[in-house]
Amino acid sequence: MRIKERYARVITWFSEHMPVAETELAYASPFELLVAVILSAQCTDKRVNLITQDLFRRFPDPESLAAASEDEVFAYIRSCSYPNNKSRHLVGMARMLMGEYGGEVPHDISELQKLPGVGRKTANVIASVVFDQPAMAVDTHVFRVSARLGLTTRAKNPLEAERQLVRHIPEALVHKAHHWLILHGRYVCQARKPRCAECGLQEFCTYFQKKFPPGGPQNV
Repeated sequence: MRIKERYARVITWFSEHMPVAETELAYASPFELLVAVILSAQCTDKRVNLITQDLFRRFPDPESLAAASEDEVFAYIRSCSYPNNKSRHLVGMARMLMGEYGGEVPHDISELQKLPGVGRKTANVIASVVFDQPAMAVDTHVFRVSARLGLTTRAKNPLEAERQLVRHIPEALVHKAHHWLILHGRYVCQARKPRCAECGLQEFCTYFQKKFPPGGPQNV
């Protein structure tokens, strides 16, 4: 199957079976989403949403967070992964927003990456979800699923995967495709035990075809 056809069939399947695909992080403003995405590194969205309920009540905006101490922020986020680093990043991010961006979250990906705790993946999430830009954030789910489906080939890192994906996905669908791949990886195409028997993408999944070749064992 040629790459163009593979993308077309995958996109068609997701469009039919997952017409609504959005972030599972709870947020009410660009600032809140930025905080949530920083917290989500190596942490589940479910855990982040529990943490941010109290965190956002105490720090509803960049100004209040910028005035906080790292120790105070730590007390709210201690149950997530790497709370020390994230406390430092969150306070530093808020102070930079106040000092250099007038308290507003920048929309430019390069500007976003200047903020403490914000790498390319986080910047792409904000650009895509908040500002509707055709940015593809590649996390572990996107990286794994796109490789298994044959959408990416021998991508050595997230940036290579991102470039291959945006080359073939229509610009208007990039933001939704990001969520398609994340959600599919989170609930079906899981890392250790992919639920292939429940997956509707078997027919054009290179991982499935290699693991269960025609004529071979069919117990998935």
